[in-house]
Amino acid sequence: MTLGALAAPLGVLGFVRPHLDWHALAPELTLLGVGALLTCLDIALAERGRAVTSALAGLGLLGVLVPIITLATAGVASEPRIMFDGAYVVDGYALILKALFVVSGYVVVLLSMNYVAEGDYWENEYYGLVLASLLGMVVMASARDLISIFVALELLSIPAYLLAAWRKRDLRSTEAGLKYFLMGVFASAIMLYGMSLLFGASGSTVLADIAAATPLDRGADAVPSAAITVGVIFVLVGFAFKVSAFPFHTWAPDTYEGAPTPITAFLSVASKTAGFVALGSLVFVGFWERDDVYGPALWFLAAASMTAGNLMALRQKNIVRLMAYSGIAQAGFMLAPLAVAGVNADVADQAVSAVLTYLVIYAAMNLGTFAVIMTVARRTGTGDVASYNGLFRVSPGMAVVMTVFLASLAGIPPAGGWYAKFAVFQALVSADNPAGYVLAGFAAVNAVIAVGYYGKIAARMWFEKPAEELGDAGRIPVPFSLRSALALTVGATLAFGIVPATVTHFTDVSLLAVAAAG
Repeated sequence: MTLGALAAPLGVLGFVRPHLDWHALAPELTLLGVGALLTCLDIALAERGRAVTSALAGLGLLGVLVPIITLATAGVASEPRIMFDGAYVVDGYALILKALFVVSGYVVVLLSMNYVAEGDYWENEYYGLVLASLLGMVVMASARDLISIFVALELLSIPAYLLAAWRKRDLRSTEAGLKYFLMGVFASAIMLYGMSLLFGASGSTVLADIAAATPLDRGADAVPSAAITVGVIFVLVGFAFKVSAFPFHTWAPDTYEGAPTPITAFLSVASKTAGFVALGSLVFVGFWERDDVYGPALWFLAAASMTAGNLMALRQKNIVRLMAYSGIAQAGFMLAPLAVAGVNADVADQAVSAVLTYLVIYAAMNLGTFAVIMTVARRTGTGDVASYNGLFRVSPGMAVVMTVFLASLAGIPPAGGWYAKFAVFQALVSADNPAGYVLAGFAAVNAVIAVGYYGKIAARMWFEKPAEELGDAGRIPVPFSLRSALALTVGATLAFGIVPATVTHFTDVSLLAVAAAG
């Protein structure tokens, strides 16, 4: 039977083939093709494929950037590509995020090469799962529909659960994967229930339709406000788990410490960014008319996350756990602009730009920090903060690079973190209301608190006697893949701080364009 004969009955039943823009779908299809090729090599070559798997994954991710660049040059930012009746949109907002995910994934592959090759791991499956999770993130960037958002979220989360427990003979890794899985499915259940309420209230899963059907004031024909309010709150709570916002952060420290270090970096940047992408799409497209609900909720999450994360980070003696609590605090800063986005369209535009700017800069400085952590751990065999004592005397270059990343995380110029925080403050102040000013005050106080624990690590490296774990003075050996990752991340961190236009040129996205595309 021919394809035409099969299609005829479907046409009679009312099924219409949806319009597919193959160019707009090229990044996803390319990433899917690379993942399929890795799977075929795993089947065909088994152990013999170990030598080429990591290189193929890295080259494949660079190849995914090609259609992203061609879409950007084709003017997608000004003329979005819309498919599936508005459920899938490729615009400037989506492109910058796709590029961020792919580049972050490439750096994670660089971090993984020696780590996986030197351990008792099955490499082919490892990189296949990383690519599968990245595919979910790339899909998330264009998702403008509750169903596609949920499918993308599960596609990125399920491989991440497996990767967190990849060190099968390590009980801490098994615990990390189990906690991440249990908390993840619990968050998904809460979020899915909230989505079902929103669907019931609006009659649609497309975000633009939800925004039109559930405004703040609809008069006598209004959908019961309680259903909308509970639906929005449940969805926000689900994503608060995903971005490790306080008080839904409890999985993060143990998962970060127990997971393989490259996967910890992956979760702290790419996975968290995907959660913020979904939150941004929901707030700016789906919930825009209900700032009476999401505004106070996100305000509380932002203030609580940055405060609790910083205070708990001050007490940490393990650097990976410290970075976990640091990530909770950084999530608070990223949530802050979303809390005031509903004031007006101009403030919303600044909020979109501030969040995107923070995500890009955070990816560079956090991945770089984990690259240093992995490099030092190869020498010391431990993650204790005390093992960084005297690092400058043993390896001056590594100490300088780590200081750049710590300064960026703390928001100290000229490293890029200062501009990320400046963009957040600018968005909060532009709201010109008490909520924005008070939240800016919380952010200012917490920026000072963060200097305490970041500065303590820097002081240990520069002024303490070398720790026994570091051994004799001399350069710490750094594999080529880690050197490449360090060069990329430190270069980007400094470039973003010295010439902020290198990032704002891409992150200056208008809310009106995003909402219209949705």
